[in-house]
Amino acid sequence: MREFEISPDVDDSRFSRRLAGRDQLGNEIEVDVVEERPLTLWLNGTEVVTMMTVGDHSKELAVGFLLNQNMLQPEDEITDIEFHADIATVVVRTTGQASYEEKLQRKIRTSGCAQGTVFGDIMEKFDTVSLAQDAVLKTSWLYNLFYKINHQPSLYLKAGGIHGCVLCHEDTPLIYMEDVGRHNAVDKIAGHMYLNDIAADDKIFFTTGRLTSEMVIKTVQMGIPILLSRSGFTAWGVELARQADLTLIGRAKGKHFQVLSGEHRLEFDADPDRVAEESSRHRRKGADNA
Repeated sequence: MREFEISPDVDDSRFSRRLAGRDQLGNEIEVDVVEERPLTLWLNGTEVVTMMTVGDHSKELAVGFLLNQNMLQPEDEITDIEFHADIATVVVRTTGQASYEEKLQRKIRTSGCAQGTVFGDIMEKFDTVSLAQDAVLKTSWLYNLFYKINHQPSLYLKAGGIHGCVLCHEDTPLIYMEDVGRHNAVDKIAGHMYLNDIAADDKIFFTTGRLTSEMVIKTVQMGIPILLSRSGFTAWGVELARQADLTLIGRAKGKHFQVLSGEHRLEFDADPDRVAEESSRHRRKGADNA
């Protein structure tokens, strides 16, 4: 498996721009800021949602959103995905008529930033998922992942104001997606896995955002047994992780991390004293507020 098969394109002018301003001393400055634009999703003949997104991997985002909201079922076959850049619209067509109208009536807002929502009956799929018991996370892999992800060029390091998620196998980061909302970054990876038939049971999921109930639910629905974050936990997120036997690791920075669920998958094969502390240059500012 090749490292970073997909990663942020920091040089693409569509995703950030340079703006003038002043700092706290009144000095003139120029800073990079992330772009944010609407994307409207249609499923067959029904408009589902308009999302605010950085604007890349729109087809993957659309499919991942539908999967993680349980609007696509195993028996549904995607027959076409159309992306219309001129009107910022994605149309997903399926063979069946997914039962999404009722879900749209019962949506509830979650603690995720921007427009992160999860629809009623959020546990309907969660309770049926069985995560791989033989999945393993060696602490040596974990430390290597920290280093590789932190040193990979990203829109976050260039401009801030954005979340990142990375699909990993052992100590190899494979798919790195960013977006203005962490739920979008998750959905892009879910959509990419679905469209490319990527197995989940031996994968590790890394996120820069908090380990909330939404993050746990989406990771479990994707069938990934291990979830890592630089940031902290919510109590309900931990409770749901323990219920699903998801390995949940937070506050993962440098040589430090905390595991609050699924610790049986951890193999402590690395000496933390031999791991360097995270340098300030690559430290992600404000991760606990993500």
